[in-house]
Amino acid sequence: MDYMVELDKESGILLFTITREERRNAINYNVMNGLREALDRALNEDVRILAITGKGDKAFCSGGDLSTFQSLQTEQEAYTMLSKMGEFLYELAVFPKPTVALINGTAVGGGCELAAACDYRIARTGAKIGFIQGGLAITTGWGGGTLLFERIEARLAFKMLSEAAVFRAEQLDDFGFIDRLHDRVGMEEARAFFTNEQSIDSHVLRAYKQMMIRKWQAGDLKSRMEKEIRACSVLWGKEAHHQAVAAFLSKNK
Repeated sequence: MDYMVELDKESGILLFTITREERRNAINYNVMNGLREALDRALNEDVRILAITGKGDKAFCSGGDLSTFQSLQTEQEAYTMLSKMGEFLYELAVFPKPTVALINGTAVGGGCELAAACDYRIARTGAKIGFIQGGLAITTGWGGGTLLFERIEARLAFKMLSEAAVFRAEQLDDFGFIDRLHDRVGMEEARAFFTNEQSIDSHVLRAYKQMMIRKWQAGDLKSRMEKEIRACSVLWGKEAHHQAVAAFLSKNK
């Protein structure tokens, strides 16, 4: 099993943990299916909040597992994978309850897209975070770029995406991407972050979330994410991407 789904009954926080620590919690198809399971379970009445993290203290999520996805060569092959995860990230973004990414370590590439789909991001001080997809000759491909433009100022989102650079969590706190910094990040910090919400009727929280969802629906968020996924699929099928992936895998053997 590449993931765990656990409910903290006292707080009502359902924690989805990617448990591929040896792969820096990279996302494969099993993890995608685990996210589907977590989203379904989080709809239960006993769940107030959905939290997402990675096992250990090295990485929150290093994005898509290139050793798994390097076999995807064509635009259509890429689109099949990208659209599957993109659908899950859209569901996470418009999930009717509060969501939070517990960034306990490095979050890069698709890991940043996963974090961007959550309502909030709590990060460990010094954590390295970046949308590095440009270095692999592709764009964000799960809808995370579109979501980033919804989370922070457009000029800052554009800077993060186009540089394909890795930032420290403290810098992204200034950008507005990070909502809280801690020396360590886990369930304790999640409980503390949502202390006030614990006293609010869950139906009230859902009603407020619906206000944001309606804004996104009016702005055609899903269609814009789909166009992002399509654009990435085209780039994925090009030789420049395949060469960049081969060079990356060779360097990290």
